[in-house]
Amino acid sequence: MASADLSEELECSLCLDIYTDPVMLRCGHNFCRVCIDRVLDSQEGSAGYSCPECREEYKERPGLHRNITLRNIAGRFLTTQPDQEEAGVHCTYCIHSPVPAVMSCLHCDASLCDNHLRVHSKAPEHVLCAPTTSPVTRKCSVHKKILKYYCTEDAACVCVTCSLAGEHRGHQVETLQEASEEKKKKLRNNLQKLMAETEEAEKRVQSLEEGRRKAQEKADGETERVTALFRDLSRRLEELEKRVLSDIMRQVQCYDDIIRQLEIKKEELSRKMRHIEELCNMTDPLTVLQESDTGDLCDTEDRHDKQLHDGGDLDVAGISHTLHTGLADIMSGVTGGVYIPIQPADILLDEQTANNYLHISDDRKTASWSPGQICPVTPERFQGYTPQVLSSRSFSSGRHYWEVDVGRSDVWRVGMCYPSIDRRGWEQSVIGDNNKSWSLWRWGNQYSVIHDRKEIQLPDGIPRDRVRIYLDYEARQISFYALSDPIRHLHTFTATFTEPLHAGLCAWGGCIKICGGSQGV
Repeated sequence: MASADLSEELECSLCLDIYTDPVMLRCGHNFCRVCIDRVLDSQEGSAGYSCPECREEYKERPGLHRNITLRNIAGRFLTTQPDQEEAGVHCTYCIHSPVPAVMSCLHCDASLCDNHLRVHSKAPEHVLCAPTTSPVTRKCSVHKKILKYYCTEDAACVCVTCSLAGEHRGHQVETLQEASEEKKKKLRNNLQKLMAETEEAEKRVQSLEEGRRKAQEKADGETERVTALFRDLSRRLEELEKRVLSDIMRQVQCYDDIIRQLEIKKEELSRKMRHIEELCNMTDPLTVLQESDTGDLCDTEDRHDKQLHDGGDLDVAGISHTLHTGLADIMSGVTGGVYIPIQPADILLDEQTANNYLHISDDRKTASWSPGQICPVTPERFQGYTPQVLSSRSFSSGRHYWEVDVGRSDVWRVGMCYPSIDRRGWEQSVIGDNNKSWSLWRWGNQYSVIHDRKEIQLPDGIPRDRVRIYLDYEARQISFYALSDPIRHLHTFTATFTEPLHAGLCAWGGCIKICGGSQGV
C-alpha cells in the first residue's frame, strides 16, 4: 500500500503517469514538461494562461522551473518497480499465492482473477477494464472519479465532475473514445507522412549509394591514373636530374681533359726547350746546322682551351636552359588537365627586312636563296649582297628560345641582333660581323660563333640538321645549341644588352626554316 500511495503522489495530473522531467509552476503544482507545454500551447492567443490544477491565472506564459528533487524521486521509484511484462498483474484477493488477474475494477482499485470476477459486484459504478497495476491512474486526481472525457482546450483527461462543475466547466469535451479516435486519425496521417518521407529517404539513400558506387569506380580509375602519372613524372624528373648533373660534371671534366693535354704539351715544350738550349750552347756550327728541325712552335694554344677562355667558366645558362626545357617537355607531356603547358609562340620573318637574294615563304617561316628578285628599297631592307632577314618580333626581357632547321643549306648564319644593325653595307651588316649582333656560322663542315668580327671556331662533329638559340635577357646571355640527343651546348655569349633583340637568318644557298619557340621558359 505504501508503494501505491507513493505512486499516486508521483503521478502527473495531466497524463496520469509517473512524472517525466517534472517542472513546477509558480503556484507550486508539478507536471511533466511535455504535458504542461501542450496545455500552455493550447492557451496561446487567449486572454491569459492558467494552471490546470488550481486555475491560477498568469498574464504572460509562466516560466517552467525544473523540479530536480521530484525528478530524482520519480526515477528512483521507477527503478524499484518490477517489470509488468515479467511480473504480470495478479489478483488482489489471492493473497496466499499469485494468481494472474483477468480484469481490474476501477471502483475498487483492485485486480480480479476468474474466481473473484464471478462474485464481483455487477453494479454500474464498478467499471471493469484490462488488468492494470495502477487503476488509480484512470481516475481523476481531484474528484477520484473515473476519467471518461477529454478536454480539448486543456488537452487533459477529465471526470464528469470536472466537465460539469469543476475547472473544465464550459470547455469543449469529448468522450475518451472519440478523442482517442481523433488522435489516432492524426497519428495515422502523421504515420502516412512519415512513411512517405521514409520511402523518399530510402530512395534518396539508394540513389546516393548508386552515385557513390559510380564515383568510387571513377575515383579508383582516377587514382590509378594519377598514381601512374606521378610515377612517370618521378621517373622523368630523375632522368632529367641525372642529365643535368651529368652535364655539369662533363663541363668540369672538360677542364681536366684540357689540363692533361696542356701538361703533355708542357713536357713536349720543355723537351724542345732543352734541346734548343743545347744547340745554342754548341760551338760546332756544322753540328748545329745538321740537327733535325725543332718543329713548329707557333701554334701552342689548344682550340678547346681557347673556347673555355672565350666562353667563360661554367655554362650556367646552358645548364639552366637544359633544366627549363626538360621541365617544359615533362609538363607538356602531362595530359588530363593536371597541368597547362606553355604554348609555343611562332617567330615570323619580317618580309620588309628581307634582302633581294632571299625569298620568304607565305607562312613567313622559311627563307630560301633566290637571286634576281627586285624588291622596293626601304630603310628596313638589307641591301647589297647580304642575304639575310630579321624577325618581326623583338625581345626586351625574359627567357626565350627558337629553333631553326638548317639541314638544307651548307652556308648560313643564325643569331640575334639589335634593330639598329646596319642595313646597307656588306662587312658591317652581316650578323656577327659587328658589335650589334651575335651569330652561329656554318661554312661547309666548319662551325664558328661570331661577335664583332671575333670568331671562335667550334670542334667538329656538330649535328647538321637543327640548332636552338636561347636568350636570357636579364642574365645578359645568348646561347647556341645543337639539337642532338642529348642537347649539345655549343657556346654562350655574355653581353650587356642596350636594345631589344630580333632573331636573324642569313643563307647563301638552299633554305633555312624557323621551327618554333617559346614565349618564355
